[in-house]
Amino acid sequence: MFFSIIIPLYNRPQEIDELLASLTKQDYTNFEVLVIEDGSKLKAKEIVDSYRDRLQVSYYYKENEGQGFARNFGFERAKGDYFIIFDSDIILPATYLQTVNTYLATTYVDAFGGPDAAHESFTPVQKAISYSMTSPFTTGGIRGNKNHIGVFHPRSFNMGVSRNVWETVGGFLLTRLGEDIEYSIRIQQAGLKTALISDAFVYHKRRTDFKQFYKQLHFFGRARINIYKHFPSELKLVHFLPATFVVFLFLLLLANLFSSTLASIGNFLLLIYTLLLFLHALKTTQHLQVAVLSVIASFTQLIAYGLGFIQDFWKRVVLNDN
Repeated sequence: MFFSIIIPLYNRPQEIDELLASLTKQDYTNFEVLVIEDGSKLKAKEIVDSYRDRLQVSYYYKENEGQGFARNFGFERAKGDYFIIFDSDIILPATYLQTVNTYLATTYVDAFGGPDAAHESFTPVQKAISYSMTSPFTTGGIRGNKNHIGVFHPRSFNMGVSRNVWETVGGFLLTRLGEDIEYSIRIQQAGLKTALISDAFVYHKRRTDFKQFYKQLHFFGRARINIYKHFPSELKLVHFLPATFVVFLFLLLLANLFSSTLASIGNFLLLIYTLLLFLHALKTTQHLQVAVLSVIASFTQLIAYGLGFIQDFWKRVVLNDN
């Protein structure tokens, strides 16, 4: 089976260097790589060219349109039986492609996704962010989990689609704001089969500090409303949880100002939740500093996502301002 690996890139030359380096170490080698530079000012052509003796790699530079359309650009030029999409901040374990090939050789699916994890080389903040995005005590537990809620939607940080998907459904209609979820839903609505390959994990670096992470998750909250505008049935109660957490914190602040009884109850509930996060993070990461940072990352995730969700829910649903 021949894979086409498609990587949109925007002003992150160092990230593509690490990702390409991990691709040179794959146990399974029947693949090509297409790097789509999406109008970057910090171009990565020299870095990509330095791998031509080790990888079957092509570099393309195009006008900036966003990651969804950059992937479409790659689809149009890909030669593979499957197109595998990665974000540029990914590092692959050496077994990734072999794992995917073994699965697909015995179980046909039209599209697949896999989970993400933290690499040992990540900073404590990156490991904490990774925890918050995979924890069962945050909405991160929905993503890439065997016990995910509802139909599994492959996400574009680690997503594969067959050539049949491209020929049947086409590519991305949105270039950002939940473009991968919208694409997954259209694939499923076309009657095509999707699956989670739980062993096909990637190391996902994400953001390097909490400020960047906040901006990313605020964007994710807004993206959920964008998906709702296209597919109203895809807005579930679970998607309201971060917004509910934000409202709880606001009411708790008022309670601490005006009602000692309500404040005591609310503070106790918040303390219990914080302890659960800390103890689970400590058990998961086996690192005290990362566990403390994981609490901060989890609160950042919920607040940022919740505020983004509330912002666009009010604007695009309540006020119907598109």
